[in-house]
Amino acid sequence: MTKIRATEVPATSEIYRRLPGAYFYDCYEVPLPAEDAGPSALTFALQTFLHMPGWVELLMRLRNRLVRLVGLKDLGSFNDFDRLKAASNYRVGDRIGIFSLRYLSENEVILGDSDKHLDVQVSAFKSTRHGSPVFAVSTVVHVHNRLGKFYMFFVGPAHKVIAPATLRRKSL
Repeated sequence: MTKIRATEVPATSEIYRRLPGAYFYDCYEVPLPAEDAGPSALTFALQTFLHMPGWVELLMRLRNRLVRLVGLKDLGSFNDFDRLKAASNYRVGDRIGIFSLRYLSENEVILGDSDKHLDVQVSAFKSTRHGSPVFAVSTVVHVHNRLGKFYMFFVGPAHKVIAPATLRRKSL
């Protein structure tokens, strides 16, 4: 089984520049086989969304139902995107699952969503650690009001289970 480890947001990543003032952030790293240069950051993100654990999708559907009661938006599903669209055809601003593409390079992709209560950004960043290729998946959340803090009271702890489980599932 692939070893997923909690780590710091990589200082050389674009998302690192978005950390100041964050209410919540975390980062998990997944190794790639040493002989594998790995996919582009966007391809990695797309593959991860396709392999989302069923229980995470179930939690997302529950989240969407509950937040509508307080006037927040239904984000849909992680795997709600065109599976036939090549990664090379995506552009900043395109919608991928529950997020919009905010930043795109060969080694990093940042997906995010914003509304009146918070701003969420998720990065997949390809780099090396001790000469071996890895992907660091970082989440940075800036809250704008009490509703954002209330939301993160529940989502923050759940995210610390969901993120590593998702990466573990993707790497199987």
